[in-house]
Amino acid sequence: MKLPICGFDAKNAVLCPQCEGKVEAGILTKADAEASIILANIAKSNKEIENFCLYSCKEFDGNFVLSLSKNDIMAIRQSRTLYRTMQDQFKGKIWLVEADETDEKFIEDLLFPTKILSINLVWVPGGAQKTKAVVSGKWTPRFPIDTEKVVQIVKNARNLDIEIEFEDKR
Repeated sequence: MKLPICGFDAKNAVLCPQCEGKVEAGILTKADAEASIILANIAKSNKEIENFCLYSCKEFDGNFVLSLSKNDIMAIRQSRTLYRTMQDQFKGKIWLVEADETDEKFIEDLLFPTKILSINLVWVPGGAQKTKAVVSGKWTPRFPIDTEKVVQIVKNARNLDIEIEFEDKR
């Protein structure tokens, strides 16, 4: 397993002076350390996670955005039990995104499994830029994704103003 912190630290849930220094210097976040420890703990009982590669983890108001490799994300999405196991270990909702991806792919990952019709840049009065994502279908109270949280995560993680619209208006 490839993690932001040392494998030894992750397995023992204690940071060594080198990893502690990286957290204090801001190279790593506390969320990186927490996520690494949680994944290492899950890997003890689930062999599928042993080959995962966690690049980073960011936390925004109880939402954990895990940057993983594409294959790892596919493995999690194909196994409901693995996803539930991971979700149960984190204190908040987990969001899976591909590491080193474009802003569009980042938004698509956050809105998975819904179908995105388009993601466009829109210029608003005053010269500001806004990203607009159009989602297939129409919004219902049973819509599986909290679009307000997605807007907040995109703003905090990528510094983009995003507006999410539905194909069919309410």
